[in-house]
Amino acid sequence: MNLKGKAWKFGNDIDTDVIIPARYLNTSDPAELAKHCMEDIDANFSRKVEKGDLIIAGDNFGCGSSREHAPISIKAAGVSCIIAKSFARIFFRNAINIGLPILICPEAAEKIAEGDQVEVDLAAGSIKNLTKNEVYQAQPFPPFMQEIISAGGLIPYVDQKRREKS
Repeated sequence: MNLKGKAWKFGNDIDTDVIIPARYLNTSDPAELAKHCMEDIDANFSRKVEKGDLIIAGDNFGCGSSREHAPISIKAAGVSCIIAKSFARIFFRNAINIGLPILICPEAAEKIAEGDQVEVDLAAGSIKNLTKNEVYQAQPFPPFMQEIISAGGLIPYVDQKRREKS
């Protein structure tokens, strides 16, 4: 799966309260959550981000509470992938569970600037900065995790596997 879009850059320790503020947790509607994605760090993020864009971040992205609302809001806002130096463990798991691709690549997180055009080959773990003509390498997910992401998350993946057995 190849993804391509503009980079949105965030720093270290971006917690789930910044990704989707707690005041919006009274809904689980992805479209409504998307409207408020990252608004406490960039009030206009949801209006500026375009389908396919990527988030580039520093260390410990998604720290804080374990709410699934955070990766859901990011995915619903149109973000196709997050690349960071590291992720909080529960965010990492929640992102995979909903089919949001994430890659750990400190070099890419350091070198990609906001606004750079980026292309990602998830199967290979290859990250191309088209703006700077640089390539970075992340560890690709094992095939079964790539299948979960391609299916759109864990529940669609399990449903697909059940249908295949029937």
